[in-house]
Amino acid sequence: MIEPLPSATPDVIALRVRGRLARADLDPLTDRLEASLAAHPKTHVYVEVESLGGLDLGDLPHHLGRSLSLLKRLDRFGRVAVVSDQSWLLWATRFESAILPHISYRTFRPDQAAKARAWVETGAEAP
Repeated sequence: MIEPLPSATPDVIALRVRGRLARADLDPLTDRLEASLAAHPKTHVYVEVESLGGLDLGDLPHHLGRSLSLLKRLDRFGRVAVVSDQSWLLWATRFESAILPHISYRTFRPDQAAKARAWVETGAEAP
């Protein structure tokens, strides 16, 4: 499930992820990303991952097809903060950051959520 969270600025997409993801979760997220990329020079993303139970494999071809169009606009993504206590996910995010150098990724533990949110929304470090 993907739960949208409020954000302080319109160029920030904030969300919380829990459990298994399905097409019903990913299509609205892709729609939000596409709309934000069309409306703003940069789109920033804040993600809190409480738990990740995988992706419904039957939905994978559909989601990959929709996601490929986003690859052409990777330079339009700005700051991406991933907040989680799942070590494997933080490692995977760091790996993704290394292969997508145009995007500024940072990982945070749950007790650093306010710092993560401030960084994504303003680009500044939280006090």
